Amino acid sequence: MSHDPNCVFCKIVRGEIPSKKVYEDDDVLAFHDINPLAPVHFMLIPKRHVASLYEVTAADAAALGKIMTMAGKLAREQGAGDGFRTIVNTGRVGRQDVMHVHVHVIGGGEPLGAMIVRKNSGGGN
Repeated sequence: MSHDPNCVFCKIVRGEIPSKKVYEDDDVLAFHDINPLAPVHFMLIPKRHVASLYEVTAADAAALGKIMTMAGKLAREQGAGDGFRTIVNTGRVGRQDVMHVHVHVIGGGEPLGAMIVRKNSGGGN
């Protein structure tokens, strides 16, 4: 399995940095975000290091498919029974802070805010 020795998420996968795990199998790890934005906020990551969605290949399809199929089940188990949001940030413009593919699962009791605040372009609608 490919790992980046300097990647914080790879260090979590290897057990070098502790995490509060939600789920783990041979391909995927889910753990709580250390700075949660809502009552439910965890991340699902492939254990194999893939820096961003730009680098995803067909070899990553099974792990990424598992992440998507596990998101709803785990969200419910964590307390997001009336909906949740998934976010995958990619690259600088997408505000990706950790260069390892990760899917945020965010939810809880109250509706979440707007995803992206629209900037006034100076023109009409």
